[in-house]
Amino acid sequence: VQLVESGGGLVQPGGSLRLSCAASDSIASIYVMRWYRQAPGMQREFVAFITNDGITVYANSVKGRFTISRENTRKMVYLQMNGLKAEDTAVYYCNGDDGSWGQGIQVTVSS
Repeated sequence: VQLVESGGGLVQPGGSLRLSCAASDSIASIYVMRWYRQAPGMQREFVAFITNDGITVYANSVKGRFTISRENTRKMVYLQMNGLKAEDTAVYYCNGDDGSWGQGIQVTVSS
């Protein structure tokens, strides 16, 4: 499937953003959907994943601040980000177990 992220932008420290990942086709058969991020000069890193059973796993750096969710009927995956910090600044990518990747969306946390 093709994935398209949206919802990024510039936010002040402590603020919130909700990223969306829209799929071109059903994601019901894709067991795991993930979010990754890549900061400038850094390797892409895992942020969170969610299974079709609703099991979620988070990177330690975002645990308690970020929430991943999915709506298979709407072909959507979300990442609610609260308590944003400057170190959360990165390009965020949506990924599926079928090998699909979105083009990425910029999130900048700065005052």
